[in-house]
Amino acid sequence: MTRITQITGTGIPLLLDDIDTDRIIPARFLRCVSFEGIGEHAFKDDREQHAAHPFNLEHHADGSILVAGRNFGCGSSREHAPQSLMRWGVKAIIGESFAEIFFGNCTSLGVPCVTAERPALEALAKLIQADPPLEINLDLQAKEVRYADTIVPVDIAASAHEALVSGQWDFLSQLLDNKDAIRQTASRLPYMNASV
Repeated sequence: MTRITQITGTGIPLLLDDIDTDRIIPARFLRCVSFEGIGEHAFKDDREQHAAHPFNLEHHADGSILVAGRNFGCGSSREHAPQSLMRWGVKAIIGESFAEIFFGNCTSLGVPCVTAERPALEALAKLIQADPPLEINLDLQAKEVRYADTIVPVDIAASAHEALVSGQWDFLSQLLDNKDAIRQTASRLPYMNASV
């Protein structure tokens, strides 16, 4: 199982409030059979309307830590929203607050969503805009974000924190790690062994 304890990368400043899942991934892109290629459509409508959207800017193209505002991921519960961000390259999100279902979907994909105070987010977003290659480190063990000479305390729900740092977020790996026990249990179940 993959433990997620540290994420280091450059930032993407999107310090706006109430960004809903339909803005993250417009509904017309939900007809996909798999999530393959969905990352290229992240914020598609916003990006077409605003040339200066952070996801359009070349200096944020390799960004992996999204800095967001309050109530990020609100709206519908579509898993496509965190999938599109993850497939675009986002590995972690630092925000003021998150919609509950979006937060849970991100956690189940191994994308930590941590919260920080608004002044700290504003300072970080401003610095990313001034210095796009700025290296940012999210330390989930210590529950802090470090950049330049700054350390910002962050918070995350205890259950999500434990799942990420222990690797328990990765349900497929848990199944694969326990395949022998699963086979043993299945062999004892009459409906799994009944001849048709």
